[in-house]
Amino acid sequence: MQADEIAHDGKAGNDITETQVNGTELSDAQQCDNQHTLEVGDDPHEDSTPAWKKTKTDFAHMPLDGEMLSPDSATEIMGSGNDAECRSTAREKKLIDFRGKLYVAPLTTVGNLPFRRVCKQLGADITCGEMAMCTNLLQGQASEWALLRRHHTEDVFGVQICGAYPDTVARTAELIERESEIDFIDLNVGCPIDIVVNKGAGSCLLTKPLRFKQIVTAASASMDKPLTVKVRTGYFEGKNCIHSFIGEIHKWGISALTIHGRTRQQRYSKLADWDYIYKTSLEASENLQVIGNGDIFSYTDWNEHMNSSRLSTCMLARGVLIKPWLLTEIKEQRHWDISSTERFEIIKDYVRFGLQHWGSDSKGVETTRYFLLEWLSYLHRYIPIGLLEVIPQKLNWRPPLYNGRNDLETLMASDSAADWVRISEMLLGPAPPNFSFTPRHKSNAYDRADNG
Repeated sequence: MQADEIAHDGKAGNDITETQVNGTELSDAQQCDNQHTLEVGDDPHEDSTPAWKKTKTDFAHMPLDGEMLSPDSATEIMGSGNDAECRSTAREKKLIDFRGKLYVAPLTTVGNLPFRRVCKQLGADITCGEMAMCTNLLQGQASEWALLRRHHTEDVFGVQICGAYPDTVARTAELIERESEIDFIDLNVGCPIDIVVNKGAGSCLLTKPLRFKQIVTAASASMDKPLTVKVRTGYFEGKNCIHSFIGEIHKWGISALTIHGRTRQQRYSKLADWDYIYKTSLEASENLQVIGNGDIFSYTDWNEHMNSSRLSTCMLARGVLIKPWLLTEIKEQRHWDISSTERFEIIKDYVRFGLQHWGSDSKGVETTRYFLLEWLSYLHRYIPIGLLEVIPQKLNWRPPLYNGRNDLETLMASDSAADWVRISEMLLGPAPPNFSFTPRHKSNAYDRADNG
């Protein structure tokens, strides 16, 4: 969930549904790492023959339930079947040119529409909605469909979906293309969260290469917009597998592949493996745009990765949660010693966008407060450049306790939820009586990350 990393939003049907946090309801996908049951499966009433069944595949190699395949086995299965016929099921599509573009990842909970508007103001070229579960969309859940809403300033906009079966994903892609204003659909094959993986979706598909291929070909055949895929380097620690199929995956009908440089088991316990991303990108077809992802937190990080491989671009995730002006730094090729006043203005813009999006009534105010607090749980990790001994800051550094250059800078550096609530009250008025806040995701990735 960036959904591989960390995304939600709504309004008409709002982002809000069954479970409440301090009076603010959360949608199903936002609840998924709280073990809310997600239905991921086939529709027994499907009448038409799905496209993936028209593609010849060697079913003798189909893994049994729970069977994990080695990278070599994956290569054999991924390359099996009639590639010409496989290609024929994928429609000709107008491709999105990702080359050199600043692409903000789909970010669960925090990557909502108001946040993406902030990113657009600061220089984002391509944005993507938060991960939505296919079955929830097919069931017509308003909270899930709210994740697909686009602001008119998002000139290149995609949505990310997650599902476990070809029929389910193909029907979802077709429905989204018909009902939503999108430029591309991204398939999440990297989500590490247990409730998703246990249903056979997300990074679980890296252990089921035949089903992975069937899902991609089915989805691509069902839509006219471009299909992209986001993966991790592998499922098991020390067993990367993307190289086993990167030379073939463009034949299944995708236009871009994003590689997050960590395995599912690794989460954020180590730095992203960019050497593997570099090496694997060289094995890709020239027809496939390869996008790298992981730990980018400065324009120098960006430059290093763009200059070291044949990557089309890099995806920005946690880095823009902690300092969204990273987008400006990359565009302008500079380290920005942004003042606390300038940072506060960015937060004010977010609140304004939130009230426009979720409403300015009491419910809208508290929804905006909740998502602002979730974002502040990341923003406080930024260390002002003027206080650093070594520039630039790295994403895995533990922020030290420090006094800022003014009271506002000190307040914004606090890791106390009570201080985050205080900041929210400066913009939204007093919080409700007995209000308390606990962030859903651990932003301190140097300890542990619960969201990918």
